Amino acid sequence: MSVTKCRVVILETSDLHGFIFPRSYADHAEARRGLAKVAGAVSLMRREHPQTLLIDNGDCLQGTPLTYYHARVNDKPNNPVVACMNELRYDAAVPGNHEFNYGLPYLQSAVRASRFPWLSANTVDIATGKPYFGRPYLIRQFDGGLRVGLLGLTTSYIPNWEQPAHIAGIRFEDPVDTARKWVDFLKQTERVDAVIVSYHGGFERDLQTGRPSEKLTGENVGYAICENVPGIDVLLTGHQHRAIAGSRINGVCIVQPANEGRFLGKVTLTAERHADGWNITETQSELIPADRFEPDPAVLEIAGEVEALAQTWLDQPIGFVEGSMAIDSHEDVRLREHPLIEFINRVQMDVSGADISNTALFDNQSPGFGERITMRDIVANYIYPNTLKVIRVSGRDIRAALEQSAEYFELGEDGRITVSRAYLAPKPQHYNYDMWEGIDYVLDISKPAGQRVTKLERDGKPLDENEQFEVVMNNYRAGGGGNFTMFQGKPVIKDIAKDMVEILADYIRERRTIKAEANGNWKIIGGAGR
Repeated sequence: MSVTKCRVVILETSDLHGFIFPRSYADHAEARRGLAKVAGAVSLMRREHPQTLLIDNGDCLQGTPLTYYHARVNDKPNNPVVACMNELRYDAAVPGNHEFNYGLPYLQSAVRASRFPWLSANTVDIATGKPYFGRPYLIRQFDGGLRVGLLGLTTSYIPNWEQPAHIAGIRFEDPVDTARKWVDFLKQTERVDAVIVSYHGGFERDLQTGRPSEKLTGENVGYAICENVPGIDVLLTGHQHRAIAGSRINGVCIVQPANEGRFLGKVTLTAERHADGWNITETQSELIPADRFEPDPAVLEIAGEVEALAQTWLDQPIGFVEGSMAIDSHEDVRLREHPLIEFINRVQMDVSGADISNTALFDNQSPGFGERITMRDIVANYIYPNTLKVIRVSGRDIRAALEQSAEYFELGEDGRITVSRAYLAPKPQHYNYDMWEGIDYVLDISKPAGQRVTKLERDGKPLDENEQFEVVMNNYRAGGGGNFTMFQGKPVIKDIAKDMVEILADYIRERRTIKAEANGNWKIIGGAGR
């Protein structure tokens, strides 16, 4: 029997976060990324390779003012992300953790509107014991009869972040165990010749050394999947917003295409058919930069109606600032109390009635507030659809949380305070450094980790570690998100199920003018020149 060859190209997007249009929502500046530009890469790949699979690996429905507007303000038009994915003829999508942010009704509506299946074998309906999204896998047959199976998996750490109502009736099972079960089923029962796993999660270990690269919480288990599940040819990953290609783990070809449509992930799978069946002879991964392509006019047109409505909404004036809440240096905001952080904490305390609050500066793009505040300013600074919870914690828990935040910093070679490398790689985690109001504290970064809280007081007295306090924070942190395990399982005194964007906008509207001020209740010390 003569040898028959078959080549299949697998294309992956991941962590699009609603980024369709190649421009910034903060200032309209050009952004050389987004689904409209990725669409050009997809078109080229399809012209060059007649046999392709196009897969989204999760976190596509949330992340920009466009998606917030559609989910929270006006869902009458078609879902812009799903409509564009339909236009691009995606073969499948995997739900990521942020797919649940707007609640199950919104997610279910997006799934119904999709002309492609959503795959997540380990996201299980508790009532039936079956995959919540219906299909755990997809099979495609290519030239010569080559059968390729695609299995979807979602990070199982979601219950540690998401509001319980948004995942009611769902159980997130271990991805490694689930992969082992379904890969075996695909090979033995479905008789597929190649297995692709699309896992919304990343790698918990260094790709070269295998050493842990983060705390092994179970949030990312891509390395373990490759090491412990035989029969996988390709692992598509995401969640960590990393640009990864050209690597293998235990012989498995891996890829991760960063975030917001910066790259299109590409894996070329080559198979040969002999008398005894198909053999996978080669798998190669690469990243195709989106900035090489012009935005696809069809994609821009499909999402254009909702985009125009969202832009009008973003320019609505809300109020004014007396003084300045503009951010000149994101580093300085985290080293010295800034009026924006003080303001957010004060709003949280006002709406919740709690006397202690914490919040974070989520990323290094937040512009702060100028003299005039619009909705655009609010969503540019508060980028997540968080709600608030008031939980009861001990003084000991507060100290532990401050020590956890203090690990965000380290001393550089010049003795100056800088961001710890663990908070920059494998992806930036600026959102896991909290700043507090309602207590007075000092963090000394020259001290060893775990011993950096050198002052912790309330009302001029040392904080009693056995005393109970009511603290307001966002729902992500209240559930222990960011490895703040001291908050997990604590009594919830109040659950404020209103988005912080709305809370901030309403607060400013009611007052019209807010005052920029900071009381200096905390300090970071221990670095050269400080």
